[in-house]
Amino acid sequence: MPARRWRRPGTADQGKPLRTIDPPFVALGPSGIAIRARLKHLTVEDEKVLRAVGAHLGSLASKDLKRRCADGLDHSTDAWAERKRSLTQESSSRWAGSITKATHDQWAFSRRAQFAHIQSLEAGVRTIAHRLSLPVGEKGGKRAPGGYRTRREWFAKTRRLHLLEERLIRERADREAGRVRVARGGRGLLNTRHNLEAAGLTEASWRERWEAERWFLAADGESGKRFGNETIRVTPDGEVSLKLPAPLAYLANAKHGRYVLVGTVAFHHRGDEWADRVSANRAVAYRIHDDVERGRWYLTASWTIPPALTVSLAEARSGGLIGVDTNADHLAAWRLDAHGNPCGEPRRFFYDLSGTAQHRDAQVRHVLTRLLHWAARHNLSIAVEDLDFQAEKTREKHGRRKRFRKLISGMPVARLRARLVSMAAELGITIVAVDPAYTSMWGAQHWQKPLTSKTRKTTRHDAASVAIGRRALGHRIRRRTAPPPQHQRDTAGHRTAQAGRGTRGREETRPRVPGPRTRPVLPDAERTRATSASTTVRDAPVAQVWVQGSLLLTD
Repeated sequence: MPARRWRRPGTADQGKPLRTIDPPFVALGPSGIAIRARLKHLTVEDEKVLRAVGAHLGSLASKDLKRRCADGLDHSTDAWAERKRSLTQESSSRWAGSITKATHDQWAFSRRAQFAHIQSLEAGVRTIAHRLSLPVGEKGGKRAPGGYRTRREWFAKTRRLHLLEERLIRERADREAGRVRVARGGRGLLNTRHNLEAAGLTEASWRERWEAERWFLAADGESGKRFGNETIRVTPDGEVSLKLPAPLAYLANAKHGRYVLVGTVAFHHRGDEWADRVSANRAVAYRIHDDVERGRWYLTASWTIPPALTVSLAEARSGGLIGVDTNADHLAAWRLDAHGNPCGEPRRFFYDLSGTAQHRDAQVRHVLTRLLHWAARHNLSIAVEDLDFQAEKTREKHGRRKRFRKLISGMPVARLRARLVSMAAELGITIVAVDPAYTSMWGAQHWQKPLTSKTRKTTRHDAASVAIGRRALGHRIRRRTAPPPQHQRDTAGHRTAQAGRGTRGREETRPRVPGPRTRPVLPDAERTRATSASTTVRDAPVAQVWVQGSLLLTD
């Protein structure tokens, strides 16, 4: 879709160029599935063995991650093979393969996070340097911030600029050298150790959580092997067994150095799919996790699937769709037909993102379920914005607008987008992603007032959902386009699609002009009008209607 130019009302001669708007596209479905179930009825001996295996493999994973970080950019397949051979001696070949793969993925993820951090620092340095170059108190605009308000703030920002530049230099040096900083167990939980009172934890409880997070009890699946996994094996009946590492082989209670748990597992969600894969000996990866806070053990099964088959963009647009605008406390949605016209009433799906992470996640899932069920009833696609607020959360850009930064940071954009795609694939609903540029501004300009009536108050977010839906359908956001100059009666005059009712030259039906008209009527029209009584009370006398009589034809 080409770039468009928008002129604000009253500034017809001062148009600002807009950035290129990316065309809409159909979002791809998920490429993997993960299900979780609780390990029930575990004995004391079962928990003892799981803790021993997790602690032993966790220490090996920590050593392997240290070696991988030390290799940096000099890592090669030979170094990977050497690390795996050294781990095999203390565990097994399959456990070593799972550990080295997890280490490689964690190092790559840290590199991506490091690059994102460098980009954030560069953006902060540019913003502060720009604002410091302006006079104190100079106002800014929508596209660029102005100068700082006071000399005191200006001086404080000069010190912060030096701090950010120092951090940027250090991060760039680490990236060039291939160094990453990783904390197994999570940096958030690590920093909690220094604030136990604020977190409501004791040192013993924190230590228990820290050790549980650093355990390693994960095994990759293998196609063709019995039940899809030789390391952690789960039978269709729910029996769980695991291959013990060589130093812990004395704990085995079954053949070939295996330990069979007394507790069983049952997958209720997608259990049939899991059972089909296990029965056919297809690869299934497992992970055992100890939830210290609840005192429960969980087993997570995961496997890859081919990307969900998506329909073409034309098919997704065929019957109309639902435009959805994402906000901090609700989703604003409106149904549109194939021509881009709003149908019915707007819908708003509210959620509360306060509280714990589990509560926020449940709120997101609940609101998406209601939205998807509405779309499934009407067999419609859903259009959403391809939002990314990573560049909008910096305090260097928004300065003292702490409430606005908190508002943006609280919007569950990434989590909502990931869950929406995965949940929509289950119901066979197509997701169309659009460019979020100017949707709120143009929606409010062209749609908020026309869609507002005495019985319906249209918000800015409702109008934005209409704009998102129209962009997904391939239509312009504005309602209609003015005709070409050669087709206008006023010869390139003031007539537009948004002209008022009293504007001359407006395209509408002719108003009825009261009074006599000279037009042909039926022969008995005069008799009908003379005999019929008027039921309308008029203050003024009714005008006489002239009727032309029939002509006398003579030879």
